[in-house]
Parts: sequence; C-alpha cells; structure tokens
Amino acid sequence: MGQTKAERTRKLIITEAARIFNQKGYAGTSMNDIMKATGLSKGGLYGNFGNKEQIAVAAFEHAVGLVTEEVRERTRISKHPVDKLKAVVSFYRERILDPPVEGGCPIQNTSIDADDNNPVLREHVITAVDQWKSRMVYVLEKGKSLDQVKGEIDSEKFATQFIGTLEGGIMLAQLYKDVHYFDTMAEVLLQMIESLTD
Repeated sequence: MGQTKAERTRKLIITEAARIFNQKGYAGTSMNDIMKATGLSKGGLYGNFGNKEQIAVAAFEHAVGLVTEEVRERTRISKHPVDKLKAVVSFYRERILDPPVEGGCPIQNTSIDADDNNPVLREHVITAVDQWKSRMVYVLEKGKSLDQVKGEIDSEKFATQFIGTLEGGIMLAQLYKDVHYFDTMAEVLLQMIESLTD
C-alpha cells in the first residue's frame, strides 16, 4: 500500500532536514532553511512536528538509520567477526568523503553540536552509540562462543576503543578533506581486529 500524503510530507521534511542539520548543525539550521528545502509553509512543518527540536530528533534518527543500513548490508554477508569488522573499516574508508548523508557522520556531527546545548538531542546520540556498541559486543561475544574470538577479549572495552578510533579517523579525514588521515587510523583498527584471534 502506498504512503498517504501526510506520510510523504513527513518523510520529505525528515529527509531534507537530515541533510541540512548534518551540514549546518542544530543552531545553524533555521525553520526557514527547512521551509526552503521542502517547499512547505511554516504551517506545513508545524502540522507534522511540534517544534524544531522534534524535527532535529527525527532527522538524526533517519540519518543514523541510513548509515546503519548501509553498514549492515556490508557486514551481513560475512560470518566471521573479524571479516565483519574489516568490512566496517572498508565501508568508512570508501564513504568517508562521500557519506550516505551529506555533511559526514551524523553521530559525530550531532554529538559535537548537541554536547551542552541540547540535552534531548544528546540523549539520542548516546542511545545511537550505545546501540552501535551493543551490536559490536554481540558479534564479539558470539565469536567467542564459536571460538572465532579469543576468550580473554573484553568485548565492551574493544567496542569502545574501536568506535573512538574510527570516529577520530572520520573527524581528521573530514577536517583535512583527505582520506589519508583515516587510513592512518584504519591501520590501528586493523591491528586491533587482528588481535581478536590467535
């Protein structure tokens, strides 16, 4: 069954807002920017969302969902945890300067943007990172149960270090507009991945 007009309008707002918020940040994005991008009136926006913050939250969830789905498509085909993690590194290397959502990594952009200024958005970023970490921990723990990952690996600690190193590489590559900076961090990530097995 097709989408209703209201659903299509809501999707349009979220899709366009995701791109704008991810490039300009929360404070840098005005309702006028969203009106201009969607072709909707202020009433059209407020008919679907109560305020700018609600749009920002929905846009962030949408942006993270796009990235997560692309990463899942890459990792789904691999059975071994090592191959799954290598696929994550190669995905970001390929897409770092051509990300699924214009402006770069939505988790990184929104975490910096919402750090002290927007506790609601910050909570959504924390949830997204926690979910990412949980997926990694699950993969590692499953790998341990199948003797694919060394038993002494601290899955929680590994996942935190992996995400921190990956995000650091993304930040440097985006800052310098040069994938070489990500490659330097990717070397560290690949060494970490290799250390998971005997």
